[in-house]
Amino acid sequence: MDEKFGQILLQANQLFMRCGIKSVTMDDIARELKVSKKTLYKYVKDKSDIVKQAITMHCSCEQEITNALLNEAENAIDELISITKHVSQHLQQIHPSIHFDLEKYYPEAWQAFMNHKEGHIKECISGNIERGIKQGLYRNNLNAEIIAKLYISKIDVVFDPAVFPISKFRFSKVHEELMRYHIRGIASPKGIKYLEDKVKKENLKL
Repeated sequence: MDEKFGQILLQANQLFMRCGIKSVTMDDIARELKVSKKTLYKYVKDKSDIVKQAITMHCSCEQEITNALLNEAENAIDELISITKHVSQHLQQIHPSIHFDLEKYYPEAWQAFMNHKEGHIKECISGNIERGIKQGLYRNNLNAEIIAKLYISKIDVVFDPAVFPISKFRFSKVHEELMRYHIRGIASPKGIKYLEDKVKKENLKL
């Protein structure tokens, strides 16, 4: 990817995360990036195109970050704790309408996000469950495929204003509760002991 284009997508994505997508115009993007609309149209066809490419790049970056976190973790529970910290921090910075805007108005970008969720995220959770079972930190009667599907289905619920109105709930807090529910639901007695010791030692919210 052209370095200039990569920078455009990065900054456009930051703008979308901060302000939402539907309300942001190509004029807004050009002004934020300090480039002309003519320059923008050298790289993208229209707003839908830049949204799709920005979201695709964002998903790719998230894959790199989560893979690094998984590789650094000593065990399966540490993996989930690292992911929870990263995602909760990210959720504090995104506009409440992001999920709704993507699903309703930008089908190609939404599909890119769905591919990320159904592919990378599901694979990470399945691998985490298998690792946790081998380490004795998770119950040995878990079905990794079913648990992974249940987990990714709950991602949409986190963003559903009908379930969690944004006037009352913050994405980051809902996600933290989801992860607490998830980890404690799959952990073995050994895993619960490890988690509680770690929570106490590091003053975690899990």
